[in-house]
Amino acid sequence: MPSTQEQRHVYYDRDLEIEAYNLGGIVQKFPNHFHEFYVLGFIEGGKRHLWCRGEEYDVSAGDLILFNPRDNHYCAPINGEILDYRAVNINPDVMRKAVREITGRDQLPRFTQNVVPQSEIASLIADVYDAILSGAPKLKKAEAFYFLIEQVLQEYAVDFDQCPAPQPNPQIQALCQYIEDHYAENITLEELAGRAGFGKSYLLRCFTQQIGVSPYRYLQTIRIDRAKKLLEQGIAPIEAAAMTGFADQSHFTNYFKDFIGLTPKQYQRIFTQPQESADPDHE
Repeated sequence: MPSTQEQRHVYYDRDLEIEAYNLGGIVQKFPNHFHEFYVLGFIEGGKRHLWCRGEEYDVSAGDLILFNPRDNHYCAPINGEILDYRAVNINPDVMRKAVREITGRDQLPRFTQNVVPQSEIASLIADVYDAILSGAPKLKKAEAFYFLIEQVLQEYAVDFDQCPAPQPNPQIQALCQYIEDHYAENITLEELAGRAGFGKSYLLRCFTQQIGVSPYRYLQTIRIDRAKKLLEQGIAPIEAAAMTGFADQSHFTNYFKDFIGLTPKQYQRIFTQPQESADPDHE
C-alpha cells in the first residue's frame, strides 16, 4: 500500500523548461478542467475513475495518461484508494521545438489516446522526473526528455494539422474568445446569451457539449491559467487574485488547489526558488 501521508511536489527545470509533477497519498477529486500544456503522466499507485473528452476510464498503477492542451478531464478515487501520480507538463512551444528536433517538421502533435494501459513509456517519464529531481547534468536530462518524446510521438501521436481537434461552431468560438479577453470581469450568463443570440438554457447545453466544460468552468480555468503566469513572474498571490477576477484570496486559493493540486504560494515557490520542491510541509 502507498503511504497515506499527502505529498505534493512540483519542480520547474529551467534547462528543459518543463514542470515535473508528483502527487502522493492523494484522495482529492479534481474537477472538470483543462490545461494549456501537454501532460505526460502515469499512475504509480491507487485507482481512479477518469473522464476525458467524453470517455470514461478506470486507471491504475502502470497506466499512461496523455493529455493534449485543452483536453477537458476530471477524476475521482475508486473505493477511496489514494493516488500516487507522476507527470511532466510541457508547454506547446517546448513541444514544438522537440518535435522539430526529432522529426524535422514544424508541427504540434496530437495524442490519439488519453489512456494507455500498462505502458512501458511510464518508465521513461520516471526517468525524466528522476533526472530533474536529482539535479542531473544537462546532457542526461536532455537525453531522457528526447527519448520520452520520441517514443510517444512514434506510438501515440499524429501531426495536429493532419488530425485537428473538433472545433466548436462560430458562436461558441466567439464566446470563448470573449471570455478569454474579459476573464477579469464579472461576466454573466445573460451577457453571454445575448452575445450569442441564444436562450440561456440552450447556450449552456451547446457550450458544454462543444467545449467539454460549462461557461463558468471555462472562465475559472482561464483565470487559473492567467494567474499561474502572474505567479511565475513573482506577482504576490493576493495581487494575482485581484488581477484575474477572483472575489478574494481565499476564493482564489480554494479554486487554485482544486484545479492544480497546490496552493498559489506552493506553485509560485518552484519559480522563485530554483529547483525547490513545492511541498505543503514547507508552507
